[in-house]
Amino acid sequence: MRFSAIFGALMLAGAAQAQDVPCGGGFGAFVDGLRQEAVALGHDPEAVRRFFANAQQSAAVLKADGRQGIFQDPFITFSRKLISQSRLDKGRQMADRYDSVFDRIESEFGLSRGVLLAFWAFETDFGAFQGDFNTVNALVTLAHDCRRPEIFRPQIFAALSLYEQGDLDPRTTTGAWAGEIGMVQMLPKDILINGVDGDGDGHVTPKTSAPDALMSGAKMLSHLGWRPNEPWLQEVVLPADLEWFDTGMHATKTVAEWEQLGVRGRHGALDDGRLQASIVIPQGRKGPAFIAYPNFSVYFEWNQSFTYVLTAAYFGTRLTGAPVYDAGNPEPGLSGDQMKRLQAKLAERGYDVGKIDGILGAGTRDAVRSVQRELGMPADAWPTPALLNRL
Repeated sequence: MRFSAIFGALMLAGAAQAQDVPCGGGFGAFVDGLRQEAVALGHDPEAVRRFFANAQQSAAVLKADGRQGIFQDPFITFSRKLISQSRLDKGRQMADRYDSVFDRIESEFGLSRGVLLAFWAFETDFGAFQGDFNTVNALVTLAHDCRRPEIFRPQIFAALSLYEQGDLDPRTTTGAWAGEIGMVQMLPKDILINGVDGDGDGHVTPKTSAPDALMSGAKMLSHLGWRPNEPWLQEVVLPADLEWFDTGMHATKTVAEWEQLGVRGRHGALDDGRLQASIVIPQGRKGPAFIAYPNFSVYFEWNQSFTYVLTAAYFGTRLTGAPVYDAGNPEPGLSGDQMKRLQAKLAERGYDVGKIDGILGAGTRDAVRSVQRELGMPADAWPTPALLNRL
């Protein structure tokens, strides 16, 4: 299970075609253009020749791009699928095996080992499944395709730089279909900027070196704004009279203000009362509840799927000792067809839900929350058959 883009899905999901980035045409001519640009950028001409010598268009990459999955399961179902006892056990084994690496990460970046262990697990099952797409072919194919050339063309030249450093082989380096490499699936430019030689061998090789992958992932998170030595997520118990419209990532209060409203940690006290935080209830007021601290927002720099992000963040807490969340008894949700009907009705009322696709994305959640309040229903952003019937 890839984090689809631990460092790219945010862009892959909805980037518009860039009109000023060369793409398309004959594939051979396109590669020739890449060679010329690489030399103009200052790369060694002989290295450029060798790097592109075997570049091929990959039909498998285009096919994989066309079938990108969307996470449609609700949080409880999705998290139970991804977080198995075997993954928990393996995560704890890896925490012990690389204890000194995680100690270094915690010291240098203030980043909990649980966060990286969860990414490592979801991305590649701790390095076991890293993808078998030739990285250079994947990047060149996606840069040639005219949907998102502005994303992938720079990655080609970053991969070339990694080749010149001895950290990538254009013939044998493989990874995910979108060009991510290694145990935590980093794009070449991310490796170039945030790569760390964690094992001290003089190279950054996140495919084969867990210390390199983990240290690089930690630096990447820090670069994206992770606040050292602060929490990211915690399960909470909510009062029955909470103003439900104020839940969700759109609203923040200080932890102290949430406590004054009756929010309590389910296991232990909440963190620093001065921190800004949001209350997250992925399946409405009757389901699981969490308080999301500022670091939780960094996850969305890596992936825009709310359910995926919440599951990854929650798994990180489990790997550092948190118990299983209380699933509660949430109201039944909607099927894909029902969700489409709901989105159509919301759009008719003037709400911007984006594409009517049956997916509970951020726009649909916001619209549901608003229309619930308009109708005098608890505004917890969880779409139910009752709401659909009211509309």
